[in-house]
Order: sequence, then structure tokens, then C-alpha cells
Amino acid sequence: MQDQPLHEPQFALHVEDLTVTYGAQPALWDIDLDIPPGVMAAVVGPNGSGKSTLLKSVLGLIRPVAGHVRIFGRPIAQGRGRVGYVPQRSAVDWDFPTTVLDVVTMGLYARIGWLRRPGRAHRDQAMAALAELGMQDFADRQISQLSGGQQQRVFIARALVQQADLYLLDEPLAAVDATTERIIMDLLKRLRDQGRTIVVVHHDLTTVRRYFDWMVMLNVRIIGQGPVAQVFTAENLRAAYGGQLALIEGGAVDPADPHP
Repeated sequence: MQDQPLHEPQFALHVEDLTVTYGAQPALWDIDLDIPPGVMAAVVGPNGSGKSTLLKSVLGLIRPVAGHVRIFGRPIAQGRGRVGYVPQRSAVDWDFPTTVLDVVTMGLYARIGWLRRPGRAHRDQAMAALAELGMQDFADRQISQLSGGQQQRVFIARALVQQADLYLLDEPLAAVDATTERIIMDLLKRLRDQGRTIVVVHHDLTTVRRYFDWMVMLNVRIIGQGPVAQVFTAENLRAAYGGQLALIEGGAVDPADPHP
């Protein structure tokens, strides 16, 4: 981290006074959030705490009732080209008739234009992204024929080919096998080590300290944010999870244990 305080243009992601409601129900309330560049950040909180809504608000997919978002100091309309997004698998129509290679190539359309056909160089870029995730041998397979973990890897390859500076991933490890989890996390760590900023909605508290160096704990409001060692405390867990904390403790999550 830098010794001098960061200002808004220096943050990879800056969220200020953000409030989102669904009808009369607040999904996010007065969110102030700053994520510096070059970190691997976990966004954690109980079900219904607003984690996915936060990512969608950052991307401009949901209109807030108040507040603003800046990507490297710029509004999302100006900074969208620097962001790669991987939605939840459940939000994707996996029966759409298209091949794995076509799905990944779609990640390049913002650069090449929707009306232009991708050329050989674009297909080579897509194949290279698939190779990063061990999926190059499935390039001609229909996306619907893949397992859940394989589909997740393909969608991460689609984001990877964008060569973004900020990656937002909504539960990329949900219901994937151990091999896929290792491949995904190894890739995200390499991107972080290259200076990219990774923000992951994450559901497994037992792996937070192993995978992440930054943390946002959320339950409609921000409970805590900062380096994992500072935020992952029993006090913050109680504030975020309330009555669910007994279930978490039953799963052997101990904030004081550096190696869960």
C-alpha cells in the first residue's frame, strides 16, 4: 500500500453515499467504499446483504437513488472499458446455442465493434484466454454441454480477454470442483500480481485469509473494509451475520486463526 493517503482518482473503485432500494426496501444504504489498485478484495456478507447489488450498481446495471461511483477516478460511462465482469452462473442462459470460442470472443466486441466479424487475431486472443484456464480443448463445444465448473471457467476467460484493469466477479467459486477453484484462484492471483484489481463476491469465510488481501464486509451497510487482518474480526462477523454467526462458528471459522 502507498504511504500517502489515496485520493479519489487513485482508487481502482470509489463508491460514495450509494443507496439502492427495491421498492421501499433498502438493498444498500449510504455505502462509502474505497478499493486501492492492485489488491485481491473479497466482498462478504450474509444472503441478501447487497453483495451482488453492489457489483451491479458499480457497473451501472442498477440505478441508485443516491450516490456515485468512480472507476479510477472516472464515471462508469467513461471507465467501463477498464472493467471486466463475471456474473453469477445462475444469471446466464446456458442453453443459448453457441460455442465456447464464440462466448469468449464476445468479450472482444466492445473493442472490435458488434457489427464486425472477429478475425484470426481475435480468435487467437480468445484461444489464449481459454488456455489460461485449461479450456482450449473445448473451444468448439457447445456451452450447454459443459459442466458447471467448465462454464464458469469459460465466462472468466471471456472477462480475461478484455484485458481489464478492474475485474468484478460475482461468486465465481460457487458450486465448482476443487480443480476449477484452484485454476480460477491461481489466475486471479496472477492478474493481481500484474497490478490488476480483483473484486470477488465470496461466500466461503474459511478461505478468505488464504485467497484475499483486502476485504469488504457488508450487510446493507458497510461493516468494515480494509486489509483482511483488520476487517476479519469476531466483532465485525457478529455485526454482519448476527444470528447466523453460530452456524459460521460451527463451520470452524475462527477470526483469530491465521490458517483456517
